[in-house]
Amino acid sequence: MREKIESALKGHDADYIEIRIEETESARIQYRDRTIEDIGRTTGLGGNARALVKGGWGFVSFNSLDGLKEKVALAVKQARLVGQETSQLAPVEPVVDFDEVKVKKDPTTVPLAQKKDILDQYNDIIWSAPKVQTSSVGYSDSRKKKIFASSEGSYIEQIRPDVTIRLAVVARDGTDVQQAHLSLGSLGEFGFVETLHDQVREMAQRASELLAAPQVKGGEYTVVCDPILAGVFVHEAFGHLSESDFVYENDQMKQLMVLGRKFGEKHLNIIDGASVPDLRGSYKYDDEGTPASITYLIREGILEGRLHSRETAGKMGEQPTGNARAISYQYQPIVRMTNTYIEPNGTSFEDMIADIKEGVYARNWYGGMTSMEMFTFSAGEAYMIRDGKIAELMRPVVLSGNVFTTLENIDAIGDDLDMNEGGGCGKGGQSPLPVSNGSPHIRIRKCLVGGS
Repeated sequence: MREKIESALKGHDADYIEIRIEETESARIQYRDRTIEDIGRTTGLGGNARALVKGGWGFVSFNSLDGLKEKVALAVKQARLVGQETSQLAPVEPVVDFDEVKVKKDPTTVPLAQKKDILDQYNDIIWSAPKVQTSSVGYSDSRKKKIFASSEGSYIEQIRPDVTIRLAVVARDGTDVQQAHLSLGSLGEFGFVETLHDQVREMAQRASELLAAPQVKGGEYTVVCDPILAGVFVHEAFGHLSESDFVYENDQMKQLMVLGRKFGEKHLNIIDGASVPDLRGSYKYDDEGTPASITYLIREGILEGRLHSRETAGKMGEQPTGNARAISYQYQPIVRMTNTYIEPNGTSFEDMIADIKEGVYARNWYGGMTSMEMFTFSAGEAYMIRDGKIAELMRPVVLSGNVFTTLENIDAIGDDLDMNEGGGCGKGGQSPLPVSNGSPHIRIRKCLVGGS
């Protein structure tokens, strides 16, 4: 295989060429209520060739390795049609390497019937809860072998497994409807899937309990976010603004995301890095063969870095960070997050809520949207904080505001970092890309909360 790929890279008139080959095997199980909608295994083989000529890219994807050299020639021809400027790729040392993620319990060794039996147990737990109207359970796993080779001399093989499970339940009382969900994942370790009984039971019960919960009176509160919600906030509201293709292509963002700008107090540090070990966004090399790294986006409240591909780093005169990722061989790599989180600072949860006379404790998440620096997020559950204590359960709340103002208003950061590895990230039609995000508990002053 290596000889065939390296031979296909030779003899072309281009500034740069790369080939990616992927072999995948995966399994999936999907329930709607008590009925299985989809179950099966799949395998796949495919690849792509990408060429750079005078700043223009050509891209060809395929499912057969026959005629590989001709496919590379077609990518070069495409690039030559659009290239009209100087190619700018930040330099990266060529690498020859092999890396495989090892796990204790590989999901590809677990029979599909055994996986189904586990999900049947979780479905039974869900439907034993009161007032359940509908539910969904989705499981997937994969094992992907990637081969990357470039005209600069890199040849890298990586094997990476992945596991996700998502459960959701809707409870109903007359016309009143409430929901709860659980979304989890791992870098290929199947073991956690077998031990979720208590969490599934709690999720199903919570949907029913929310039917009787009151709504928060809308207004401005001191809000404490749990690690899951805070992690989603830092990923969605700030992480995407740090992806340099977005900054480079948007004049307004160039003015907002100026390195050296103060975005928070000295206790605020925000990090993205694929070289953080054993998380769903972890890898040794990105899809351009750039080594993974750890990038401080904000250090001590100051904007210090952003995420790059080789091209964005070259165009902006900065260092590549190993954040060029593609969801599969059918797509070109674009700048994406990996493991994004707020660094712990040391405040205990008890101290964080101790001086709050009336506030909101927001946990988990349902979803949200961002528009430039503005955001709106839905928490999965909420509690009132009264006189420094967690009080009654409330219905889920919506948090909204300006991300830069919100970062400035974070006045306490906890000591209890936790990473959320469920779900996946979407951008440029590529979804769901494996990522993780997290945070300790954080306290935000003057946060706008939507309620009754």
